[in-house]
Amino acid sequence: MTTTKNNIPVGYKDSAVGIIPQEWEVKRVKDIGKVVTGSTPPTTDASNYGNEYMFVSPADLSDRQKYIYCTEKMLSSKGYNKSRKIPKGAVLYTCIGSTIGKIGIAPCELSSNQQINAVICKNDNEYLYYVLLYRTGQIRMLAGEQAVPIINKSDFENIKLAVPPLAEQKKIAEILGVWDEAIEKQNLLIEKLELRKRALMQRLLTGKTRLHGFTEPWQKVKLGEISTIKKGVQVNKNTLQEYGKYPTINGGIDPSGYSDNYNTEANTITISEGGNSCGYVNFITTKFWSGGHCYTITPLNNIKNLYLYHQLKYFEPRIMIQRVGSGLPNIQFNMLIKFECFLPTLLEQTAIAEVLNTADKEIAIHIKTLDALRLQKRGLMQQLLTGKTRVKI
Repeated sequence: MTTTKNNIPVGYKDSAVGIIPQEWEVKRVKDIGKVVTGSTPPTTDASNYGNEYMFVSPADLSDRQKYIYCTEKMLSSKGYNKSRKIPKGAVLYTCIGSTIGKIGIAPCELSSNQQINAVICKNDNEYLYYVLLYRTGQIRMLAGEQAVPIINKSDFENIKLAVPPLAEQKKIAEILGVWDEAIEKQNLLIEKLELRKRALMQRLLTGKTRLHGFTEPWQKVKLGEISTIKKGVQVNKNTLQEYGKYPTINGGIDPSGYSDNYNTEANTITISEGGNSCGYVNFITTKFWSGGHCYTITPLNNIKNLYLYHQLKYFEPRIMIQRVGSGLPNIQFNMLIKFECFLPTLLEQTAIAEVLNTADKEIAIHIKTLDALRLQKRGLMQQLLTGKTRVKI
């Protein structure tokens, strides 16, 4: 690529948002459309809420679904008339707290709460959706280091964006839309596979459906009779390293740091003992340090490890409802010992585990494909929304 003396490619220019094509402009959000902030009808009046109109909050937005098709809360006609109406096609962007950057497009007229700014676009709304999504990391920096980060309406309106001619905007949005469609289809496929696996678990792990050749009756046993249950050992946070050899699992789900030591072998069942994830069942495939809020479950000799994991995972909701304590809920050791499981013969355990493992592997393959699609989309956004790669009109 030929460059000028300032190392700027021929046909490009320096701008407030970086090097962009000569014919592109730098515009503020308010130049692209009118910005309105949502409002919440009084929650003290239950009649404001119903099931007639969508009421968008940050929980309803993500970077994985472009259009908003359902919301956790809905408004009645009365509540909707008290709210600020947002027209079809508006781009909704969350501007407060840890949810800054959650984004979506209104598929119909709706309303939102005050944590969301909506841009009513003059021209192509999908291009604005993609360029705001791409710039989210930089936009979050505008909120600063406050206790509750916030981007006020004025700052949001004055965010500068690179804007190509309208025909190029539409083409860029069309190309990225192809990837969005592929991602959405992949998400739906994964959801169907997970539902199918759930149905398999419901039938196979309760004995309602028996695999071919198995007729022997099942036993109802207590978890403490068929496994060894241990609580992990708390470690000082200061001893953890970002790049150690073994993960430290504190609540059975999230590595809280890395250590050069481990106290638990690979392929171990864990149950989170405390906190918001209390009762969550997981299967850790690497050696790790079991922390103070993690139970490890080691099956006895006549128990198939993965069968017991699937059994406990299926009954995870039953484990969770056994939580005690209001401030920091926890699972009691005595409850786990007495927790009841269904136990077939070792051969049938093995056969059931193989069926469910096959389902897990199929889901994992499609999740890997989904991750690849998202990575490809991110690369395309980086090329197309900066003008580094031009589209043919």
